[in-house]
Amino acid sequence: MKKVVILLVLITVVTGAWFVFDLHQYFSFYYIQSQQAAWQQALQENPFTVAFIFFAVYVLVTALSLPGAAVMTLAAGALFGVVYGTILVSFASTIGATLAFIIARYIARDWVQARFAQQLHT
Repeated sequence: MKKVVILLVLITVVTGAWFVFDLHQYFSFYYIQSQQAAWQQALQENPFTVAFIFFAVYVLVTALSLPGAAVMTLAAGALFGVVYGTILVSFASTIGATLAFIIARYIARDWVQARFAQQLHT
């Protein structure tokens, strides 16, 4: 039960920050287009740092099932190019999905079993 409370607090804090700080605006096509030149400049100056930050944010968005992964996928192609963008997104989405599975399997196990008891009963 303690794991579920910790998970719910974490999800509540992240979701609250998402809306309070208006973070969803950063995952829109308009914002990406308006900032593309600045991101290209940052990528030229610090390619590994930009790639790492993008990777970490993509993993977080995927692991917490936040909206914006599709927009970030398109942004990766525009920013890093098709080949490197595809590689970056493939690894980040796989790690994020694995983390989402681990959360559901081990941390939220009791909640999932209680919530879907009828479907899990065989």
